Amino acid sequence: MIDALPEMKKEASNKKLKEAFGDHLKETKNHKKRLDQIAKKLGIDDLSGETCKAMKGLIKEARSFISEDATSEVRDAGIIADAQRVEHYEISAYGTAVQFAKGLKKDDIAKKLQQTLDEESAADKKLNKLAIDNINKEAKNN
Repeated sequence: MIDALPEMKKEASNKKLKEAFGDHLKETKNHKKRLDQIAKKLGIDDLSGETCKAMKGLIKEARSFISEDATSEVRDAGIIADAQRVEHYEISAYGTAVQFAKGLKKDDIAKKLQQTLDEESAADKKLNKLAIDNINKEAKNN
Protein backbone atom coordinates (compact mmCIF):
# COMPACT_ATOMS: atom_id res chain seq x y z
CA MET A 1 0.00 0.00 0.00
CA ILE A 2 2.93 2.32 0.53
CA ASP A 3 3.49 2.12 -3.23
CA ALA A 4 -0.19 2.09 -4.27
CA LEU A 5 -1.54 5.00 -2.18
CA PRO A 6 0.47 7.70 -3.97
CA GLU A 7 -0.91 6.38 -7.27
CA MET A 8 -4.46 6.47 -5.95
CA LYS A 9 -3.92 9.99 -4.66
CA LYS A 10 -2.54 11.10 -8.01
CA GLU A 11 -5.47 9.62 -9.95
CA ALA A 12 -8.18 10.97 -7.63
CA SER A 13 -9.73 14.26 -8.65
CA ASN A 14 -11.72 15.05 -5.51
CA LYS A 15 -9.68 17.23 -3.13
CA LYS A 16 -10.95 15.49 0.02
CA LEU A 17 -10.22 12.07 -1.47
CA LYS A 18 -6.68 13.14 -2.37
CA GLU A 19 -6.27 14.37 1.20
CA ALA A 20 -7.63 11.11 2.63
CA PHE A 21 -5.14 9.08 0.60
CA GLY A 22 -2.29 11.37 1.68
CA ASP A 23 -3.27 11.04 5.33
CA HIS A 24 -3.57 7.28 5.06
CA LEU A 25 -0.17 7.01 3.39
CA LYS A 26 1.37 8.66 6.46
CA GLU A 27 -0.54 6.23 8.70
CA THR A 28 0.50 3.27 6.57
CA LYS A 29 4.16 4.22 6.92
CA ASN A 30 3.61 4.25 10.70
CA HIS A 31 1.94 0.83 10.45
CA LYS A 32 5.11 -0.47 8.81
CA LYS A 33 7.20 1.01 11.63
CA ARG A 34 4.96 -0.72 14.19
CA LEU A 35 5.33 -4.02 12.38
CA ASP A 36 9.11 -3.55 12.36
CA GLN A 37 9.01 -2.89 16.14
CA ILE A 38 6.89 -6.01 16.68
CA ALA A 39 9.25 -8.11 14.56
CA LYS A 40 12.25 -6.86 16.50
CA LYS A 41 10.55 -7.67 19.79
CA LEU A 42 9.81 -11.19 18.51
CA GLY A 43 13.36 -11.66 17.22
CA ILE A 44 12.32 -11.66 13.56
CA ASP A 45 15.03 -10.15 11.39
CA ASP A 46 13.32 -10.22 8.01
CA LEU A 47 9.69 -9.27 7.45
CA SER A 48 9.80 -9.73 3.70
CA GLY A 49 8.27 -13.21 3.90
CA GLU A 50 5.94 -14.24 1.13
CA THR A 51 4.16 -11.79 -1.10
CA CYS A 52 0.46 -11.64 -0.27
CA LYS A 53 -1.21 -12.69 -3.52
CA ALA A 54 -4.61 -11.42 -2.38
CA MET A 55 -3.32 -7.92 -1.63
CA LYS A 56 -1.34 -7.92 -4.85
CA GLY A 57 -4.54 -8.87 -6.69
CA LEU A 58 -6.56 -6.11 -5.04
CA ILE A 59 -3.95 -3.54 -5.99
CA LYS A 60 -3.83 -4.92 -9.54
CA GLU A 61 -7.62 -4.53 -9.79
CA ALA A 62 -7.35 -0.93 -8.59
CA ARG A 63 -4.67 -0.15 -11.16
CA SER A 64 -6.77 -1.78 -13.86
CA PHE A 65 -9.79 0.32 -12.95
CA ILE A 66 -7.75 3.51 -12.93
CA SER A 67 -6.77 2.85 -16.53
CA GLU A 68 -10.43 2.56 -17.61
CA ASP A 69 -12.03 5.35 -19.62
CA ALA A 70 -14.32 7.07 -17.11
CA THR A 71 -15.26 10.54 -15.94
CA SER A 72 -13.26 11.85 -13.01
CA GLU A 73 -16.33 11.47 -10.77
CA VAL A 74 -16.83 7.82 -11.73
CA ARG A 75 -13.09 7.20 -11.38
CA ASP A 76 -13.16 8.64 -7.84
CA ALA A 77 -16.09 6.38 -6.91
CA GLY A 78 -14.25 3.36 -8.30
CA ILE A 79 -11.02 4.28 -6.56
CA ILE A 80 -12.90 4.44 -3.27
CA ALA A 81 -14.47 1.03 -3.93
CA ASP A 82 -11.05 -0.45 -4.66
CA ALA A 83 -9.47 1.25 -1.64
CA GLN A 84 -12.22 -0.03 0.64
CA ARG A 85 -11.68 -3.61 -0.54
CA VAL A 86 -8.05 -3.21 0.48
CA GLU A 87 -9.05 -1.67 3.82
CA HIS A 88 -11.45 -4.54 4.54
CA TYR A 89 -8.70 -7.05 3.81
CA GLU A 90 -6.32 -5.20 6.12
CA ILE A 91 -8.98 -4.92 8.84
CA SER A 92 -9.50 -8.66 8.67
CA ALA A 93 -5.77 -9.39 8.83
CA TYR A 94 -5.08 -7.02 11.71
CA GLY A 95 -8.15 -8.23 13.61
CA THR A 96 -6.86 -11.78 13.36
CA ALA A 97 -3.35 -10.73 14.37
CA VAL A 98 -4.70 -8.89 17.43
CA GLN A 99 -6.51 -12.03 18.56
CA PHE A 100 -3.45 -14.22 17.97
CA ALA A 101 -1.31 -11.82 20.03
CA LYS A 102 -3.87 -11.81 22.85
CA GLY A 103 -4.08 -15.59 22.75
CA LEU A 104 -0.31 -15.78 23.09
CA LYS A 105 -0.41 -13.32 26.01
CA LYS A 106 1.60 -10.76 24.02
CA ASP A 107 -0.49 -7.84 25.26
CA ASP A 108 2.02 -5.15 24.27
CA ILE A 109 2.03 -6.48 20.70
CA ALA A 110 -1.76 -6.81 20.69
CA LYS A 111 -1.98 -3.15 21.72
CA LYS A 112 0.23 -2.04 18.80
CA LEU A 113 -1.76 -4.17 16.37
CA GLN A 114 -5.04 -2.85 17.79
CA GLN A 115 -3.86 0.71 17.21
CA THR A 116 -3.25 -0.12 13.55
CA LEU A 117 -6.59 -1.94 13.33
CA ASP A 118 -8.34 1.13 14.72
CA GLU A 119 -6.61 3.37 12.17
CA GLU A 120 -7.53 1.04 9.29
CA SER A 121 -11.16 1.02 10.47
CA ALA A 122 -11.15 4.82 10.70
CA ALA A 123 -9.72 5.09 7.17
CA ASP A 124 -12.49 2.82 5.88
CA LYS A 125 -15.14 4.91 7.62
CA LYS A 126 -13.64 8.09 6.19
CA LEU A 127 -13.73 6.66 2.66
CA ASN A 128 -17.29 5.47 3.19
CA LYS A 129 -18.38 8.92 4.35
CA LEU A 130 -16.72 10.59 1.35
CA ALA A 131 -18.48 8.14 -0.96
CA ILE A 132 -21.92 8.53 0.61
CA ASP A 133 -21.85 12.26 1.25
CA ASN A 134 -20.43 13.36 -2.05
CA ILE A 135 -18.50 11.23 -4.51
CA ASN A 136 -21.09 8.55 -5.31
CA LYS A 137 -23.71 11.25 -5.90
CA GLU A 138 -21.40 13.03 -8.31
CA ALA A 139 -20.59 9.76 -10.09
CA LYS A 140 -24.29 8.95 -10.44
CA ASN A 141 -24.85 12.25 -12.24
CA ASN A 142 -22.03 11.54 -14.71
